[in-house]
Amino acid sequence: MTRTNIPGTSPYEPIIGFSRAVRLGNHVHVSGTGPVGADDGDITQQTEQCLNLIATALKNAGSSIEHVYRTRMFLTHTSDWEAAGRVHGKFFSIIRPAATMVIIKELLNPHWRIEIEADAFIPEQ
Repeated sequence: MTRTNIPGTSPYEPIIGFSRAVRLGNHVHVSGTGPVGADDGDITQQTEQCLNLIATALKNAGSSIEHVYRTRMFLTHTSDWEAAGRVHGKFFSIIRPAATMVIIKELLNPHWRIEIEADAFIPEQ
């Protein structure tokens, strides 16, 4: 099975030592993705930014948002669940991946209110 690391633009990648995504065969695992570039946005803007960054990583790995089968959302404010869920639903209302939403104390950047992971497949040609 071939492994390909997919870099992103996070300033934390070289510090922590991770890739935005890793492709193993026809599966893509996207790392926890914070709302880099929308750090001071509201939860809707931050969730959209996370999912747009994930979509870019998937495209760079040869997949797409339509092939996501699992997401994990980490929120720092319980009250944000519905707004974040609505954005998630906008992206995934048709394919409806297995999804988890967890409330945590904080994220790496104190301005971030959400971080999202995703797993997807690459359809056979």
